[in-house]
Order: sequence, then C-alpha cells, then structure tokens
Amino acid sequence: MQEFTYTARSMTGQDVTGRITADTSDDVMAILIERSLSPLAVKPAKKKGISFSFGSGVSTELLAATLTQLADLLTNGVPLLKGLEILVQQTPNDRMKTVLSDIRNRISEGAQLFEAMAVHPNIFNELTISIIRAGTEGAFLEESLQQTAEFLERQDELRAKIKGAMAYPAFLAVAGSAVTLVLIVFFVPKFADLFAQLERQGTLPAATVVLLWLSEFLGKFGILVLAAAGGAVYGLRRWASSPHGREWIDARKTKLPMFGSIFLNGAVSRFCRILGTLLRNGVPMLKALEISSESSGNVVLGHAIRDAAENISSGETLSEPLSKCGLIPGNVMAMLSIAEEANNLEQVLNNIADTIDKKVARQLDTMVRLIEPALLMVMGSAVLFVIVALLLPVFEMSTSMS
Repeated sequence: MQEFTYTARSMTGQDVTGRITADTSDDVMAILIERSLSPLAVKPAKKKGISFSFGSGVSTELLAATLTQLADLLTNGVPLLKGLEILVQQTPNDRMKTVLSDIRNRISEGAQLFEAMAVHPNIFNELTISIIRAGTEGAFLEESLQQTAEFLERQDELRAKIKGAMAYPAFLAVAGSAVTLVLIVFFVPKFADLFAQLERQGTLPAATVVLLWLSEFLGKFGILVLAAAGGAVYGLRRWASSPHGREWIDARKTKLPMFGSIFLNGAVSRFCRILGTLLRNGVPMLKALEISSESSGNVVLGHAIRDAAENISSGETLSEPLSKCGLIPGNVMAMLSIAEEANNLEQVLNNIADTIDKKVARQLDTMVRLIEPALLMVMGSAVLFVIVALLLPVFEMSTSMS
C-alpha cells in the first residue's frame, strides 16, 4: 500500500484535505465516497515524516506494551484520539512518541488506525496492520489490538529463549578463541630463540614447527587476516540477504544435522501461528496465506504457501498443495486436513504452533547441552596443542642432556 493525499468536498460544500493509505487511487476515491465526500483530487503523497531505514529503534516488548495499553484504554471507553494522546505522554521512547503523534494527527485528519500505522512499516509490520484492519472493519478493534500484542509477546519470548540458550556457548567460543590467539601471538614468540637453535640441530618436533609458523604468520599478517575475515563476513551477509542467497540458505539449513529440524519446526510454527491469528481475526484466507508466507522466516516454505494459495483460489483445500512441498511434518498435515473438514482451522493452527514451540524448546535445550561440552573439547584441544608444542622441545632437551 502507498499513501495518497486528497482534496474532497463535504455535503455542506466545504473542501477538506487529508491523507489515506490504500493500494490505488481508485480505492482512495471509494473510501472518500463511503465517508460521504466528493473526491476532487487524489495523488500520491510526497514522502514525509520519519525514516526508519536504519532500524526502528522500537523493541517488540515496547510495541506489545503500547498496543496492550491502547486496547485497555479503548475497552474502558476512552476515545481513540484521547487514548493515543495519553500514550504519547506516557511513552518513554522518543521514536515511539513521535510515531504515535504522527498516527494521532493522521487519524484526526480522517484516516483509519490501520492506515496511519501503515505509514510506518518498520514499526508495524503487515501482520499487525492486517489484524488491526480486520478488527476495525469487524468492530472488534480492542480485541484485535490485544491479540496482536499477545502474538508479539509470544514471538519475543521465543527469540529471547533462543538467545538465552545460545549465550553461554557463544561466550565459550569467544573466550576460548581469545585465549588461544593470545597464547599463539604473544606467548609463543618468547621461545623463538630457543626453538631456532633446536631447529638448526634438526630436533624440533613437527607440532612445534607448525606452532611457530602459525605464530609468525599471525604476527605479520594478523591484521590482514582480520580484515579479510571481516570482509568475508560482510560479503556473506550481503549475499545471504539477496533473494538467491536467502533461498539457497533456507533450502539447506532445514537439512542440517541437529539444527535442521529446529529451523524447520520454527518456520512451520511461525506459519501456523500467523495464519491462525489472521483467520481468527477475520482476515480472508488468501490474504492470510499471502501474509503468513512472507512472515514464515523461510523462503522455500513461503513459496510452498503461495503455491497453496493459488491452488485454493482454484478450489482445492489447503492441506493438499502443502503436503506436496515435503517441508511440513506428516502429523501436522493430518491435523490440518481434519481441521479443514471440521471447519475449525484457526483454532487447530494455534494449537499446532503451541505444540511445535514446546518441541523446539526441548530441542534447543538438548542442542545446548551437546554444544557446551563439544566447545569445551575443541577449545581445550587447541590450548593443549599449544602447550604440548611448547613443552615437547623442553622434554627432548632434558632427555638429551641426561
């Protein structure tokens, strides 16, 4: 959707101007006619307001809390404009305060809440806007705001759980690598003269030769190696964010040992929860599939969902085309098929997501328990190699002297 400015004439003969977010100018005219306004001019709006191209600066936790507070205010009879004004005064985040002020101004000019939110796509994603739009059109705005907040909180909780599970393994990897590099770059050169003498005598062990070469190489070219590694990481991230790179990665990461099932289950859970939430809030099936395909977090699964949407538009059920992609587990497909026949798909989808989330939590716990000792063994082996390579020449010298 894009934003349009309009000039229209009211039934009293007054000219009014404002902004509306819609797909086309024809949609804007239809909205104006519904509001008993006669369109005089409609044109795409010039971009204005805040740009969030470098990150929204608004956490999911803050966004969920804001939506919850707005739902509470509306439930207790506070008008929408007054509720937004209260939130502007209470919000501690400056960027969120500015966004809420802009939304309030747009609503006072005649825009709907979801239209005003759509102007800030980096704050309110399409999922949030679609649920709130359905709540606005279906006269259950308060409930849709609360459900959106609960969904965001659940997703944020899952992300926090994943980050928490990986924090200690990441610390082990960083700390172990740092200790090993310090030993190689700063400690090993102190023995260079002694090892050079042994090397001339031909009694230097192979492990020590390798260690000396690695120490010398890192001492001379360490900065270049670090710069090359940084450039490689940057290039890989750019490639991974491209359509081809992301599709290549998503197609293969679900097949990785141990990690693959976690990635796949996470994507399936996200798809089921988003689709179920949208359907429960009155979003049409095809639109809900379009949004959930983009929000699943996996490009390959997204393609399969869009193919399913095309088949549904031609009269097929949802479960039939999804089963052909081979990504969704058989037990999930069986539940989807039965739910379609029983006409309670939205409820079953959320139950499936809950079950998969519990399974992912167990898998993460098992994975972390395996990663921690594996990292300890790798880091310990690296440090042991350095120590052994340093001590072997000393042992050989003491043996020869005796």
